[in-house]
Amino acid sequence: MRYIFKFPDIGEGLEEGVIIQWHVDKGQKVKMGESLVTMETDKVVTEIPSPREGVIAARYGKEGEVIRVGAALVEIELDSSEADISINQEETKTQQVEEEGAGVVGTLEVAGNDFVLTASKEGIHEDNQTKSNSVKALATPVARAMAKEMGIDINLVRGSGPAQRVMKDDILNYSKQDSKPTVSKSIASENLLEERVEVEPLSQIRKTIAKNMIQSKHNAAHMTVFEEIEISELDRIRKKYKDYFKEENIKITYLAFIVKAVALALKKHKSLNAEMDMEKGVMIYKKYYNIGIAADTEKGLVVPVIKNADRLSIKEIALEIQILADKARDGKLSIDDMKDGTFTITSYGSIGGLFAVPVINYPQAGILGIGRISKQPIVKDDKLDIGLILPLSLSVDHRIADGGETSRFLNTVMSYLNEPVGLLIY
Repeated sequence: MRYIFKFPDIGEGLEEGVIIQWHVDKGQKVKMGESLVTMETDKVVTEIPSPREGVIAARYGKEGEVIRVGAALVEIELDSSEADISINQEETKTQQVEEEGAGVVGTLEVAGNDFVLTASKEGIHEDNQTKSNSVKALATPVARAMAKEMGIDINLVRGSGPAQRVMKDDILNYSKQDSKPTVSKSIASENLLEERVEVEPLSQIRKTIAKNMIQSKHNAAHMTVFEEIEISELDRIRKKYKDYFKEENIKITYLAFIVKAVALALKKHKSLNAEMDMEKGVMIYKKYYNIGIAADTEKGLVVPVIKNADRLSIKEIALEIQILADKARDGKLSIDDMKDGTFTITSYGSIGGLFAVPVINYPQAGILGIGRISKQPIVKDDKLDIGLILPLSLSVDHRIADGGETSRFLNTVMSYLNEPVGLLIY
């Protein structure tokens, strides 16, 4: 008996994923829990384990291809014991069918919206079904551009590529059948398009960033406050402990102190650690302080979370930042690493920029932006001196936090950074 394993929803609201690497081949024996494939989803890159033990009879999709949740990933030929278990577990999900001329009753299973697999004594057969008009066709960027140029509804074109992806040749063949513009004109348009632009498919992370930014701007009333703080004392203490912890391979950064300062300030200003539920008509004030750290990676922006930052020492926070940064860089962040954040910090100053208007990580109430630190002339004790200035940009959801409370929160953060010894005793 063959078991059809479909791409599962491994995160809330997941719609699709990209195949990064196959770990099994057709004909290979696999055990339950053994990794089948590495997938990139909206938030993470993760390995998908096998739910059954058996032999890989078929794989669906090539590396780099988009697979929707619910679509078939692999077929596994089960041994007799596994087949008995599978029949018992799946009997409520399948319906019995009898093929003409066959004396054995098999099972019918639908894998996604594209095809039906029928099992009988002759084996597994693919019965192509008509695509649902509500499903957007998979297609290459060149094919989409050609279809638009030629006035063709790409959802009506049957694709010949992997997972029925529509290719440029499919568009050309379809145009011949329907007496559309000539092939030579289409090829000229395609060549012109490829010369003038470079087209790359959107990554799952980039799609998620775009969706979250639009959601934040549409649902939160953004307000941003700007400030500057002199941190010479913080710099002195950081350098002192930086050398001390160097032997433990722990890098003490300004960010570690800022995370601690924000966590302690949130305990005094609960509206900045809250979210609004308009459907239920309630405000949710969170009594845990999980600080998200926006991290710039080659694939896009990710926000791993430091859990219970108020309970951690500067040393422990620095170590957490180091671990999460390494995971982000290597593409090994898990769902757990990025969930349950209550407030976010984004540090763009290391790349460049003094002030910004950070976009809130909705549904959180606020996000603190850290600008580039620079030496500037200051007046200290009525004398001209050189100070180390840190620019701060705080964006809040004005529905949740009023202007006064926002300013008081920022003042509290600044007071901790002005007197960093206070951060070391918590």
